Amino acid sequence: MNQHSVSRTSIMARLAFPVLLLLGFQKSRFCLALDAAANDSTVFTRILDGLLDNYDYRLRPGLGENVTEIKTNIFVTSFGPVSDTEMEYTIDVFFRQSWKDERLCFKGPMEMLPLNNLLASKIWTPDTFFLNGKKSIAHNMTTPNKLLRLQDDGTLLYTMRLTISAECPMQLEDFPMDAHACPLKFGSYAYPVSEVVYTWTKGAATSVVVAEDGSRLNQYHLIGQTAGTEDIHTSRGQYTVMMAHFYLKRKIGYFVIQTYMPCFMTVILSQVSFWLNRESVPARTVFGVTTVLTMTTLSISARNSLPKVAYATAMDWFIAVCYAFVFSALIEFATVNYFTKRSWAWDGKKAMEAQHPKKRDPLVLSKKPNNVCSAGVNYTPNLTKDVSVSTISNTASVQLRAAAETKVPDAKKTYNSVSKIDKMSRIVFPVLFGTFNLVYWATYLNRESVVVKGVVTST
Repeated sequence: MNQHSVSRTSIMARLAFPVLLLLGFQKSRFCLALDAAANDSTVFTRILDGLLDNYDYRLRPGLGENVTEIKTNIFVTSFGPVSDTEMEYTIDVFFRQSWKDERLCFKGPMEMLPLNNLLASKIWTPDTFFLNGKKSIAHNMTTPNKLLRLQDDGTLLYTMRLTISAECPMQLEDFPMDAHACPLKFGSYAYPVSEVVYTWTKGAATSVVVAEDGSRLNQYHLIGQTAGTEDIHTSRGQYTVMMAHFYLKRKIGYFVIQTYMPCFMTVILSQVSFWLNRESVPARTVFGVTTVLTMTTLSISARNSLPKVAYATAMDWFIAVCYAFVFSALIEFATVNYFTKRSWAWDGKKAMEAQHPKKRDPLVLSKKPNNVCSAGVNYTPNLTKDVSVSTISNTASVQLRAAAETKVPDAKKTYNSVSKIDKMSRIVFPVLFGTFNLVYWATYLNRESVVVKGVVTST
């Protein structure tokens, strides 16, 4: 047994020796790779120290020799929200700038150096600012969201993540069927075109890109974007301004549900009163007053979501016309009610007179000839008293029978008759309101489609 154990130990020792030898060789190769990497970092450290020894970050590249060209492009990660009351929008972008600084040229084992963002404070960077920006935020969580790359020919790429709140001038005459072009303007704050010029990196058509899921809009569609340049002249010189326009079209669904449909139904409700009896004063009064107050509330709530502009919008015109229809329905009822009372009083008076004739005035009878009675029967004063009384009684009975046989106007039928004004209103009001809606929607929707086609064509 001891011989067998000795032989096994010797066999294992012989097999383990090559394995240990191989592991030692791999370890030596790993250490050599670390040494090479350490040597590369040392080389780049020496390169950067040498570049920054006599570097003055206060001076722009090519000062006194040539113009510094700044190439820019924008990648929009999220767009929105848009505030109508403040006339501004918020945008989250990766803002990229590239320029060439020959003072930073180097020769080394790599063509591009990925540098820390802290180096940006030690080199010259463009003094770019946003002309129509109200507030800009540079993201610093968890570290400053900045990227700096240096190529061996001195070309620098400087990228930062920004959230910008910019002005968006809006013309709200077509609200809520309106479309807007929200600009983003930026350029150099201090350097005129004789020193610094801005250009788009890949051309104006492709230098502004919006992420596919970058829209953060509830009331708008982002239908396109364009880019361009503009030169402005000031007392300090001529400056280059880079412009990116974002085209927005408002979604009308919210306003149809919240404003247009309630206004439409309120107008229809006000016209229901034309089909009620004109004697139903409480019901028709409630219809008129309630619809007028409802339109007043709708107009106030619709204006709360808009800035205080001095002109009327498309929604204002619609509400104003609906208000006019509702108020006209109330005035129509007042007119019908006025004539209804007068007609009933006059017809009722005639009916009452026919049913209960008034007693004739004795003075009127006394003015007639003595030989003529009220019934047209001649009599002589020489007749006896009994004959006169019987004659008068006979005359009275004849008058009563004649009054009973006379056709008496039916006061109740006259009172419940349908007014001619109501009959006309049942036709005129719906026809006018339908015509207004056809003209209104055809005009503004056609104008909206023309604006959208123009934007799509330009993009």
